[in-house]
Amino acid sequence: MTINCIIIDDEPLAIELLEEYVVKIPYLRLMESFENSFKALNFLKKNEVDLIFLDIHMPDFSGIDFFKSLQNPPKVIMTTAFEQYAVEGFELNAVDYLLKPFSFNRLLRATDKAYDLMQKRPVGIPEKDQHQGVEDYIFVKSTHNIIKINLCDIEYIEGYKDYLKVFTGEQQPVLTIKSLKSLENVLPHDAFVRIHKSYIVSINKIQSYRKGKVKIRDKYLPIGDSYRSIFNKTVLEGRM
Repeated sequence: MTINCIIIDDEPLAIELLEEYVVKIPYLRLMESFENSFKALNFLKKNEVDLIFLDIHMPDFSGIDFFKSLQNPPKVIMTTAFEQYAVEGFELNAVDYLLKPFSFNRLLRATDKAYDLMQKRPVGIPEKDQHQGVEDYIFVKSTHNIIKINLCDIEYIEGYKDYLKVFTGEQQPVLTIKSLKSLENVLPHDAFVRIHKSYIVSINKIQSYRKGKVKIRDKYLPIGDSYRSIFNKTVLEGRM
């Protein structure tokens, strides 16, 4: 699959560096780069674009306002030198948020995430495992049954002293005698993150973030103080 992409950034040097990175990634096809967001808007009306590398802090028409103005927006990876925009980018359901200056490897992780989303497979689970059935599910013991749970179905996991609940969107969670720590060790760390002593969440299922809480479906889950740093690096910045 080829991803058609464009770059929007008012800094020529930032565009130049990003172009150097993008041409190294075989599944990306760079269509055009823009220093002016209005010209980019006109381009989008006439061309089919899959992914935008979008700078947030631009004069006249910010990246946030630009993205909100699109009726059927492509996937977007936000780029900025200003950390305070992370929450806004996250709430707009951006694929990722890159804090300048970022490395090629950091960009590659972001574009791999976009590739996974466009292939409609769970982020963080390798493609080969989707076909081979390896590491894309877990088995847990619940009462007298051993239950298979697909990782892509898990929304979050709530832990108690001697047992935990696995929420999958079904009416009732799966209850199992297992510690949160033991389950944390087997889940892929780029698809799940522990946010609290009592919660592990699927990164792909997070709908929004505000004031130290994440929203999954209609539930707000707290981020513990000791887990805030890893949450910021893994989710808001995308660093492992």
